[in-house]
Amino acid sequence: MKLLFVCLGNICRSSSAEEIMRTLVRRAGMEKEIAVDSAGILSYHQGELPDPRMRAHAARRGYTLTHRSRPVTTDDFYDFDLIIGMDDRNVDDLRERAPGVEEEAKIRRMADYCVHKVVDYVPDPYYGGASGFENVLDILEDACAGLLEAIREGKVR
Repeated sequence: MKLLFVCLGNICRSSSAEEIMRTLVRRAGMEKEIAVDSAGILSYHQGELPDPRMRAHAARRGYTLTHRSRPVTTDDFYDFDLIIGMDDRNVDDLRERAPGVEEEAKIRRMADYCVHKVVDYVPDPYYGGASGFENVLDILEDACAGLLEAIREGKVR
């Protein structure tokens, strides 16, 4: 299964989701079954590492964010099994870009996989303070664990 996490610029939320999911997949010994990547709606930060504040907060939890930002491409809709947006705006943008009905059906919301957190979306921490980055990591850890469990149980295809 190939998963693509998507946010606006691919420097905070989606790059963190990619590394958190990769870590959970590795711990579960499922690297051969699940591949992960991330991308952004915009290409503004293309080639950049994740935001230094997000990298610092993630590092405190043992995650090393090394992904280089890239924009979503049309090929992504064919190459990935699930394309997971961090908020409704990302999901709407992805739906507008989907080349067909079959590809649009691959789009999901990250918050839908939360097990313990009660949230509608993963908020963008870019213009906030430290607590915003920590909150995003809390949500993503919960949602990634829920997504992995859903994949294991065959609830996600």
